[in-house]
Amino acid sequence: MNIITGETGAGKSIILGGLSLMLGQRAETRVLFNPNEKCVVEGRFMVEGYALDQFFVDNELDYDPQTIVRREITPSGKSRAFINDTPVTLPVLKELTEKLVSLHAQHQTLHLYDANFHLFIIDTLANHEALLGHYKQQFQAYQKAKRQRQELQNQLEQALKDMDYVQFQLNELDEANLADPNEQEQLEKELKQLEHADTIKRQLSESIFLLEEHEPALLQQLRNIRSQLSEAARYMNELNPLLERIESVSIELADISNELSNIENDIMPDPERMDEVNERLNLLYRLQKKHRLSTIAELMALHESLANRNQSVDSLQKDIERLSQRIVQLQQQLWQNAQKISENRQQQFAILEQKVGEQLTQVGMPNARLRVEHQLLSADNMTADGIDVVQLLFAPNKGSQFHELRRVASGGELSRLMLCIQTLLAAKVALPTLIFDEIDTGISGEVALKVGRLLQKLGDDHQIICITHLPQMASRGEAHFFVYKDDSAERTISRIRPLSPQERVQEIAVMLSSNPPTTAAIENAKMLLAQ
Repeated sequence: MNIITGETGAGKSIILGGLSLMLGQRAETRVLFNPNEKCVVEGRFMVEGYALDQFFVDNELDYDPQTIVRREITPSGKSRAFINDTPVTLPVLKELTEKLVSLHAQHQTLHLYDANFHLFIIDTLANHEALLGHYKQQFQAYQKAKRQRQELQNQLEQALKDMDYVQFQLNELDEANLADPNEQEQLEKELKQLEHADTIKRQLSESIFLLEEHEPALLQQLRNIRSQLSEAARYMNELNPLLERIESVSIELADISNELSNIENDIMPDPERMDEVNERLNLLYRLQKKHRLSTIAELMALHESLANRNQSVDSLQKDIERLSQRIVQLQQQLWQNAQKISENRQQQFAILEQKVGEQLTQVGMPNARLRVEHQLLSADNMTADGIDVVQLLFAPNKGSQFHELRRVASGGELSRLMLCIQTLLAAKVALPTLIFDEIDTGISGEVALKVGRLLQKLGDDHQIICITHLPQMASRGEAHFFVYKDDSAERTISRIRPLSPQERVQEIAVMLSSNPPTTAAIENAKMLLAQ
């Protein structure tokens, strides 16, 4: 337990301001001592007992049992945050420091307004962390399955909307009977021949005529040339190879003439076939234009895609049915575990009310009472925390009605109530560093001593920083720091220093009487410290 004292205005709030920056609060340049220099606030935390290993893994940070948190504010107002020298965003900084520091000041005990914190108190006392952790994992799986089912239902709904049009397109492509990706090229070639059948037939006939019937016909001339060369070859052997070549040409031309005749006989104008080819090509062109494609192969691929889409409706329906069955199973398991968790919680309600009532009596609020208001949710409305909606209600005086804390509790009452709750939790969980700023407002004498003893007990296992104006509270600390103004330079500077045992007697005596303190005040201070 660390005590911080000093005169009003000496600068104790600077400590809270620095801590607020480290906790991720908004930075303002007006707080800078020197507007021309960068401001740095740094804190060192022993984090071994807080099970934060996964936090460092999730945020890709280097884990160190002694973790350093740093905040820097430039004169321009820009702010940067670091954890173990790694830059982080403010949300990440807040997530870590909220687990390490808890600030309780007048009108700043906001946790007590939070229903989640109320549930945390009950869960801590119930000591069912393993069961609650398992439930939360199941709930995540349950929510994930519900999201997946909703996505599939959205897909199915859209697929059903599109199904009529998809089926129409599929039927249209089915009727087109697309089987050969080269069909269009072949039809276009055939159409060209059909359109020019007369020209082709005329040119073939003319070619055959020149080869066989023209005077003199080409084949006849070759026969004549062959006859002449045969006679000459009798006397000149060198002509025999040429004669053979002439013979080969003659045979080849005769064969060409024969093939041309066959082709010419087959070529006949066919208006009906031309209409059929035109109709087929028009169908292919229309389908390609409609679907913005350019080949039969692409139309065939589209046909396959549409067929798959049609089949996906059945597949989606089966997947939805399978997920629905899993959701029902998960919901049943969740409901069973949620009921166990709820039973554990309900067993703690009376215990919490009784123990907090006892603690409130010790801190000078004998007539104040705490009540747990509880509501059960249905299976369809389960949350990540279970089926319990818990709210702490408070009645500060004898005969007063129970109401929400924000409506009936003063700042001092909230601070003392939070102290009582933290004292109960201390034995169950690793609490963060607890900072109490003037928790002694509105109390004095014996009550202050009792509050001091509670803080001292809490400080046996947890780090406590207490800013106070009461000597009864100040005497309870293990360490005592004094905040004062230094006017020796041109500008006043707030400083802080630890007090020696003798200086501590002097400071508490001043708090009891005046400065300089009376002899009686000094003796009284020694008595308080001796206790």
